[in-house]
Amino acid sequence: MWTSTQFRRLVKGSAWYDLIVTAAFVTPWSFVALHGVLLSVSQAFNLSGELPPFEPMHMLMANLLGSIVCVWTVLRIRDPQQVYGRYDAVGRFLFSAWQLYALLHGASSLLAIFLFFELAWGVAQVLPVRASSRAGSLPQ
Repeated sequence: MWTSTQFRRLVKGSAWYDLIVTAAFVTPWSFVALHGVLLSVSQAFNLSGELPPFEPMHMLMANLLGSIVCVWTVLRIRDPQQVYGRYDAVGRFLFSAWQLYALLHGASSLLAIFLFFELAWGVAQVLPVRASSRAGSLPQ
């Protein structure tokens, strides 16, 4: 169970994680660089699955994803409300479902690392938050 303050820190922490992981998806140029790094890592560790080259429509989808995730991230960094954490958990479970689907259909096993973190942040953000106790500050 989280306190309200801990949960706000959790929401902000998950947002910083998203910004770090997703910022390179925002532009075609940064994504090409990221794709090259991921391809090198995948080959260096001889990971199973495919990390295919991206066509213009794939690039567009990656850039749209990066753009909207970064906007959502900045909102949570600036105002880490509990309700945003709950919505973020739902989004993470959806992302996890599609990442698992991709893994089961031949995507690079490198994706499993990201799946782990999506599930971990999602689970952390669905845990209960303790109600604030102000009984001690109320007049008797």
